[in-house]
Amino acid sequence: MPLWKPDPTFYPSPRDAAAAPPEKLAYVAAFDRSAQQPDAIAVLDVDPGSSSYGTVVGWTELPYTGDELHHFGWNACSSALCPYAPHPHVERRYLVVPGLRSSRIYIIDTKEEPTRPQIVKVLEAEELAKRAGYSRPHTVHCGPEGLYVSALGGANGRDGPGGVALLDHASFEVLGRWEVNRGPQYFAYDVWWHLTHDVLVTSEWGTPSMIEEGVNGDLLLGRKYGHALHFWDMRRRRHAQRIDLGDQHQMVLELRPAHDPTKTYGFVGVVVNVEDLSSSIWLWHRDEDEGGDDAAWSARKVIEIPAEPAAESDLPPLLQPFGAVPPLVTDIDLSIDDRFLYVSCWGTGELKQYDVSDPHAPREVGSVRIGGITGRTPHPAAPDLALAGGPQMVEVSRDGRRVYVTNSLYGAWDDQFYPDGVGAWMAKLDVDPERGGLELDTRFFPHGDDFRGRRVHQARLQGGDGSSDSYCFP
Repeated sequence: MPLWKPDPTFYPSPRDAAAAPPEKLAYVAAFDRSAQQPDAIAVLDVDPGSSSYGTVVGWTELPYTGDELHHFGWNACSSALCPYAPHPHVERRYLVVPGLRSSRIYIIDTKEEPTRPQIVKVLEAEELAKRAGYSRPHTVHCGPEGLYVSALGGANGRDGPGGVALLDHASFEVLGRWEVNRGPQYFAYDVWWHLTHDVLVTSEWGTPSMIEEGVNGDLLLGRKYGHALHFWDMRRRRHAQRIDLGDQHQMVLELRPAHDPTKTYGFVGVVVNVEDLSSSIWLWHRDEDEGGDDAAWSARKVIEIPAEPAAESDLPPLLQPFGAVPPLVTDIDLSIDDRFLYVSCWGTGELKQYDVSDPHAPREVGSVRIGGITGRTPHPAAPDLALAGGPQMVEVSRDGRRVYVTNSLYGAWDDQFYPDGVGAWMAKLDVDPERGGLELDTRFFPHGDDFRGRRVHQARLQGGDGSSDSYCFP
């Protein structure tokens, strides 16, 4: 009788995950803005000891055009070991890859040939709309009941409400809408949780019609984009609490809860304050000394990043009336030991590192500039190449020693903020795990033709990474 063992990339605790072997491959979403050629998953060699280190060693093209790959995730992760919803014999094998414009979801097998992943299933937009009432799938997280897929739109693909669809772990069929009672929630973006506290959290961007043609200046200045956090009873699938961050704080995006399952706090990034073009990071938390698991949630701003003055002639038309470059914080990531928070300032071309050992009092301990709307800072591996875009999607290795960034945000938004072209590049930074600090790896800089005319967005690391797993043991 065969002995079943959990996938070796599943870890019961953050401490175990941090001690795991380093990743050797990265899977990167590559999309064609013109929709003239298919999007693809690029496979990057991230093993420093390899002769092909820092190059594209695999390429899987999709069968259609116009998907616009964005965020994607693994089919299974360490949450499979949670004792109240165990499914330890699934494998971290498949990439679940949504097309943000097409509403298709691709299931891609990485096991048999890790550098040549194979498409094994395609969920069409009609199935997501019929079974869950959603469209424009955005973020994928593997969880205790199945695959949680946040979606920006309702069934018609233009309006809301957005929400969360649930997919089966094994068959990848759409099970239905996750929410039983959504309360006041209408906008959707990210979804995460505090598993051991039975709490799910969602954030807000906007409906498809509000985002797919770029930033709508009237909507932005009219404070019409999302500006709230939502907390849910995870097991009962019911809305519990809404926290409004203030309608000047537009677009509440990436959620990063503490990896330590005993903690009840997390960080969320806000793209822009329309009053001064600053970006901000907010801490959500619950005071368990005052009500325990029944205590209300609170949120407060713990980091503010100001806009940087710039000459009108150096700015894209959208920003010329303001005479400044907004940071445009569009991604954040938290190291698995909950020590360092990474903040991508896509507008100014800066990746910031904060020590958040005390989450209520972050300290900036590292910063690197690359790209940027006006800076166009080159990579040290190509000092004469002015770069567009900036650190956008951020992924942290399990041991916290490496950080990977890609430079494209979203096709229409790229075109607004970088109208002369955003290009395509990926960079890796090495981290001092004791004191903090970042340094660009001069050996790792795939860019331009390496990505065959596509732009690059999210990366996932083989075996898991800082934003793909949740744990049930401290």
